[in-house]
Amino acid sequence: MARHLITSAIPYINGIKHLGNLVGSQLPADLYARYLRARGHEVMFLCATDEHGTPAELAAAKAGKPVADYCAEMHIVQAEIAKGFRLSFDHFGRSSSPQNHKLTQHLAGRLADAGLIREVSEKQVYSHADKRFLPDRYIEGTCPNCGYDKARGDQCENCTKQLDPTDLIEPRSAISGSTDLEVRETKHLYLRQSDMRGKLQEWIDSKTDWPVLTTSIAKKWLNDGDGLQDRGITRDLDWGIPVKKGDEEWPGMEGKVFYVWFDAPIEYIACAGEWAEANGKTDADWERWWRTEKGADDVRYTQFMGKDNVPFHTLSFPVTMLGSGEDWKLVDYIKSFNYLNYDGGQFSTSQGRGVFMDQALEILPADYWRWWLLSHAPESSDSEFTWENFQGSVNKDLADVLGNFASRVTKFCRSKFSEAVPEGGTPGSREAQLLADLEKGLREYEAHMDAIEVRKSAAALRALWTLGNEYLQDVAPWTTFKEDPDTAAMQIRIALNLIRFYAVISSPFIPDASAQLLTAMNAEDATWPSDMASAIDAMPVGHAFSVPEVTFRKITDDERADWQDRFAGVRT
Repeated sequence: MARHLITSAIPYINGIKHLGNLVGSQLPADLYARYLRARGHEVMFLCATDEHGTPAELAAAKAGKPVADYCAEMHIVQAEIAKGFRLSFDHFGRSSSPQNHKLTQHLAGRLADAGLIREVSEKQVYSHADKRFLPDRYIEGTCPNCGYDKARGDQCENCTKQLDPTDLIEPRSAISGSTDLEVRETKHLYLRQSDMRGKLQEWIDSKTDWPVLTTSIAKKWLNDGDGLQDRGITRDLDWGIPVKKGDEEWPGMEGKVFYVWFDAPIEYIACAGEWAEANGKTDADWERWWRTEKGADDVRYTQFMGKDNVPFHTLSFPVTMLGSGEDWKLVDYIKSFNYLNYDGGQFSTSQGRGVFMDQALEILPADYWRWWLLSHAPESSDSEFTWENFQGSVNKDLADVLGNFASRVTKFCRSKFSEAVPEGGTPGSREAQLLADLEKGLREYEAHMDAIEVRKSAAALRALWTLGNEYLQDVAPWTTFKEDPDTAAMQIRIALNLIRFYAVISSPFIPDASAQLLTAMNAEDATWPSDMASAIDAMPVGHAFSVPEVTFRKITDDERADWQDRFAGVRT
């Protein structure tokens, strides 16, 4: 048994996330966490809401609520939706927690003591209409790199280029829309990332097993142009973690807060402290996951995120951890994803385009969405959600292949034998071939899951379901029964055990359906199979079962057309 620490990129607090956000981090992280637990490993799976910075302030202002109240309410909303999608976090924390305040201020003090923070007088945009300095994300304009007209002052979400507000063409206030802007001088703290370039290069070069997408983005930011740049870690905002050196005030930084991208990754660690407090644990219980001197040296740490988050997680956050000089656990593997697009365009939280997580759960149960999103995960390139593809995949894979297999096997057994595993018959060459094919397929499935190859894992799982269907078609127990009931009993006995087998191995993808099938099979033991010979004999002769309710229903053409029309516009 190994120990695995898993974190998913923490979602912004500003509203409910869309399906692209879900498949870009949280859902594949949950798939991996569920799989590792099923294989008997010890897992700590952490996520949180990202509650500081401009998105929180803007969303709260739009909702007409104090920002602290808005964040508290939206944390509950996001936590409930996460439960709806069966995301199995060990803890879903908040970046505004006391633990994150304390740890962020502590690490800033350590970096200052190490000479890795410098004070900079810089020019920042001031809005006369809003009577305030505008942090990067309060400024919108046209990206000078790709021409996208809704780029933000810190990064263009279209081309992912990191920006400064003064780079934008025709900048405007995101609060008022005013273009009456002025550049004024203010003081901020900068993290001296450039001083850590050598250590970062060495660290990134040592990660030879990282996905190409992750490594290429990291090296691009490290080496292109002028290379790794120092980056501001403070902002002129009211809401956030006050700038301090540990418990001490920071002269000249009164009234300022840490930049959200400095404190947000630190919440991964603080979240473990929140978990400990919520569960009556000690500091030692969470430190064994995060401090190498406290036991974390044998932990494998995997992060999941969209490609736009890669620069901060491969450069800025490691600079904080390495620069602190403390024994923090660094990430071992970063699984990054491209974008999921929506029906010919882009999903967008800020513009309300696409299907959002709450809307999806109102339409269909979580497993339908989990299966489609994971089996179409944007790993090697961007992928696209279309309603036609969604309908076809659900109807074929879930309803026709898996659901139909469970239904016809159990109903046939009930009608010809009883609601118990039947006795009789001896397996022959066709059963031996099935066993060999399943054994090979199971090992391929496990190999893809171990490597976090999400789409290949889904394809391997689907292939295992198909083997059972092909076996039924070949041996046709409904025909065999007429001439040789004993042989038909043997064939159905194997098929019934396959239902249990499918339920166990499918649980990381479709946990609700797997639980339903296990209940129908009266299978209390859901242990991951070590070999196929024991897997197809797990339920012995006489083992009682019940015919399950419809595991997956088909999506009709009328439903698909209705949903396609309903979600063609912009969510308000």
